[in-house]
Amino acid sequence: MKTRSPCQAGSFYAGTAQSLKAQIEGCFAHRFGPGKLPQRVKAGPRNIVGLICPHAGYMYSGPVAAHAYHSLAVDGKPDVVVILGPNHTGRGNALALMNEGVWRTPLGDAEIDTSTAMQIVDESRILDIDDSAHMFEHSIEVQLPFLQYLYASTFKFVPICFLMQDLESSRKVGRAVAEVLSRKNGLVIASTDMTHYESHEQAQRKDKMAINAVAKMDADLYCSTVERHNISTCGCGPTVAVITAAKLLNAKKAQLLCYKTSGDIVGEFSSVVGYFSMSFTK
Repeated sequence: MKTRSPCQAGSFYAGTAQSLKAQIEGCFAHRFGPGKLPQRVKAGPRNIVGLICPHAGYMYSGPVAAHAYHSLAVDGKPDVVVILGPNHTGRGNALALMNEGVWRTPLGDAEIDTSTAMQIVDESRILDIDDSAHMFEHSIEVQLPFLQYLYASTFKFVPICFLMQDLESSRKVGRAVAEVLSRKNGLVIASTDMTHYESHEQAQRKDKMAINAVAKMDADLYCSTVERHNISTCGCGPTVAVITAAKLLNAKKAQLLCYKTSGDIVGEFSSVVGYFSMSFTK
């Protein structure tokens, strides 16, 4: 079986199983995290159809991401998770899906759902099967240890990497994902960070405008806000796609779970990165 080795173990997150589990639990327990470990409910209501999570190193954005996974734990286990992430490396095709094999982390192997992946490719008509785009990209990889902490190897996933992030292409991906997941016990995760390397005050001001648009589940407003105010979010495409998919999967509410900047974490406020987590629920 094809194996994608981790490119961020020992860097963005801890490199051994024991230390990674402890690091994730530290994110849940952190003063900016949920403040407690999650209570896993296998047969929960499954009202969450989408999440937005940050993807920086766990020491910076892990507590913010932990809010999303804490809410997921009590909602019940999805069978398949489609993870949408921006392409930071510039490698590979514009919209790239990996359709087979496993992704390895210190917590084990997460298996790609080949059937779901191919259904999304067929439905979208714009996604390419391309492993190279995923080889050194961190935005999807850093979500997997949180999912493995909750569900071990009992879930499958589909990784989709966005180098091209225009509004209409992102909507097409979101519509395809929703059409396929409408027949499954699935979840969509968009991986994104917000404002990059501006002051804490300016990041907060800009990010609040974009997050308010996401909370309204208005992809047009979100994109126009990002463009008009020059908001340096890296995951515009995944965010549009998850808004689109969530609405088609009957989400009625988008809830901001947490927003912080790297300045909140490390105490350096002159140049920060913004992070938020959000849930989309029926």
